[in-house]
Order: sequence, then structure tokens, then C-alpha cells
Amino acid sequence: MAGNSALNKAGIKKEDEFYTQLSDIEKELKHYREQFRDRIIFCNCDDPAESNFFRYFQLNFYSLGIKKLICTHFDREKPTYKLEIISDGGSSDGNNIPEYIRTELQGNGDFRSPECLKILEEADIVVTNPPFSLFHEFLSVLLEHDKKFLIIGSQNNITYKDIFPLLRDGKVWLGYYAGDMAFMVPDYYEPRATRFWIDETGQKWRSFGNMCWFTNLDINKRHEDLILYRKYQKDDYRFFDNYDAIFIEKVADIPMDYEGVMGVPITFLYKHNPDQFEIIGLLAGNIKGLAGIPSKIGKDGPYLDGKLKYGRILIRRKVK
Repeated sequence: MAGNSALNKAGIKKEDEFYTQLSDIEKELKHYREQFRDRIIFCNCDDPAESNFFRYFQLNFYSLGIKKLICTHFDREKPTYKLEIISDGGSSDGNNIPEYIRTELQGNGDFRSPECLKILEEADIVVTNPPFSLFHEFLSVLLEHDKKFLIIGSQNNITYKDIFPLLRDGKVWLGYYAGDMAFMVPDYYEPRATRFWIDETGQKWRSFGNMCWFTNLDINKRHEDLILYRKYQKDDYRFFDNYDAIFIEKVADIPMDYEGVMGVPITFLYKHNPDQFEIIGLLAGNIKGLAGIPSKIGKDGPYLDGKLKYGRILIRRKVK
């Protein structure tokens, strides 16, 4: 396929082949069932033979009322194929598993290839676990093509300069589940981390403790107010050394009546209701340009008593 050499130069690494457990998929996707109805779902980073995303949508195709499911297979060195399931009005009683249609691709199934981008144009929602090393590029492709999506990524992505503004501006938000996820890895995977093991069947696994779901599908929890109990007492809260914002140790410590800027834990994003709080900026490490408010002493980062604290999201209450 034309352009393959350029794609392979920035190709998907072997270490990016992590297969998501069906239980982790079910735990998140159960919240979006109505959003999948009458939609074309595209899993564009999946090996259909191994992918539990394909399995989930095939098993639930009729009960979800999906219009069409498309899953493309990637291979570094040779042309691959796509699998499609098209609605035929079958039973939704859960006992009817739809058949799929296999079609050979001209290229290797890279999500950036013209062939896969053409399929993307047809799709309504992308649901997948993209290559970790290409997460930023993958998200950029989805936004460029104005697609709805539900994808897995590391929580570390939140603090990157090209990702945080999307969260701040309400173009992307976090899904329901966050925390540890264990992924099945291929036999050739060579462990270079501590959170790796081989189970009793000989299957290799790799675990990550800071995974989450990124989406732009509207979800109920975005419209639920965070219930707060504490009232602001000046002696109970300290200001950052370098910003006119109070330091909040835990989300539960956010005062219900403070109108100024507050620096809250990054985990706040899982509870953020954009009608309740405005996201002002980010303080993380010594990252510059994302605070949204000026530094009082020209020093970046969340400093308190001269010490650099863990990252904080700067928020302000919205007046209703």
C-alpha cells in the first residue's frame, strides 16, 4: 500500500500489544448501552481473533441494537482484513450470535492508513484500546475526524500539554472506571517491568495501576453534582506558595462555599460536573503555561511550604 513505509517508520511497537480483559470492557461499556443503539461501531486497533472488544460487541450485537460493527486487524508486515457484522433484525434475546463478514484489506490495518481512515469516516463511535505509544496521535485522528469515542489510556495522559486542554475545554472527559487493569500480552513479550506474571496456563500478563477511559460520549455522571460537606474556614486551608489558590488535600475536603480558585487532586476529574465547577488549569511538576492563573513568584508547579506537591487541577465554583 502506498505510504506504508512512512507509517511503519512511526509504527506500532510490539510492546503495544495489550489485550483488554472482557470483564474490564463490560465494567465500563454497560454505562453506554443506549448510546450504541443504531450506531456504527468501529474497533480500529484490534485483532479480531484476540480482541475482547469484538467479542463483547458480537455477543451483545442484538441486545445493544447496533447498526453495524467493524473491526480491523493490524499486522506490521503484510496486508490484513476487516470483520463486519451488519444488522439483519435478528433476535435480541441473547441466544442469537450474529455471523461476521471477512473482507481482505489492501494494507496492513494501521489506523492512520487512508484505507482505515475511509472506514473511520463511515463510523459513528470508535471503541478500542489504542497503542499506548501512539495514544496522542490516535486521539488527534479521532478529533480531526469529529468522531465519538470511548478509549483506554493511561491516567498520565491527563497532564500532557496536548491532552489537558481538551479536558479543560470540555472536548474530552473521563469515563466511569479507573485504576488497575491487567492486560494479556503475546508469547513473545519480554518482561521489562515488575507488574508482569505468567498464569497457570502459561499465559503472560502485564498490569498497569493507573488506567482510565477517555470519551466524548455524554454520560450521566457528568451531570451529577459533587456532594460536599465542609465549609470554608481560613485556618483549615493553606494557599500555594506561588499561586492565589487554596490547596485541597482530598476531593472530600473541597469547601461547599468557597468562591476562589482551588487546587484539587487530579482524581477530581472523575467526578467533574462542568455545570458545577470550571476547570481553570493544571499544576503538575514544573509544567509551564497550563496553570490558567499567574504565578505570584514566577515559579511553576504546585508548591506548598517550599515543597513540590503532587499534581493539582485548578478549579473554581460556577455561580448558578
